[in-house]
Amino acid sequence: MDDMIQTKAAGKTGRQHNPEATQRNIIDVAMTEFARNGLSGARIDEIAEKTKTSKRMIYYYFGDKEGLYLHCLEEAYRVVRSGEGKLSLDHVEPVEALRQLVEFTFDHHASHEDFIRMVMIENIHHGEYLKKSKTIRELNRTAIANLEDVYNRGVAAGAFRSGVQPIDLHWHISALCFFNISNRSAFSSIFDVDVGSDTAQAVRRQQVVDMIMRFLSV
Repeated sequence: MDDMIQTKAAGKTGRQHNPEATQRNIIDVAMTEFARNGLSGARIDEIAEKTKTSKRMIYYYFGDKEGLYLHCLEEAYRVVRSGEGKLSLDHVEPVEALRQLVEFTFDHHASHEDFIRMVMIENIHHGEYLKKSKTIRELNRTAIANLEDVYNRGVAAGAFRSGVQPIDLHWHISALCFFNISNRSAFSSIFDVDVGSDTAQAVRRQQVVDMIMRFLSV
């Protein structure tokens, strides 16, 4: 039966079936659909229509729409945490390491609006699906541990003040970078200013870095 399902999906593309590529394609398309329409508004039929596979194959890989949504959440967090890991901050001087981390977070959020929307949607669901994912908890546990290492090295070097919890520091960095995207449209409309312009974003990016650095300054 499984072979029949995969054969039909391969037939839709006219190419030999590649399970990894198929799942990647489904998640990419589904991420956009969930970010645009929410969990309740997204439709498996539409996702299947926009992918190189079938509705039946989506259920085969992910179980149901909620299973697909959870996989999309996990992928969204995996991308941001993978990007942080590629910074390789272990041997970077702590002030510079923190600066790079804040800049990366700002840039990542600015270029991954679907991630911001997915997190906003998950908050509507009170974090119900995040609680089900051991993968996301582990990814974020690693992120806090890496930030704690940078912070502790900064304190030891006399560059950062002591007494700040890494989870609180992560909260402040996330808040500043997240709000930049989550409220950009409404803020621009309310105050009749384009906060999303390249110039405005460059200024905001530097301000966010400065605020975090001053928050930790001795």
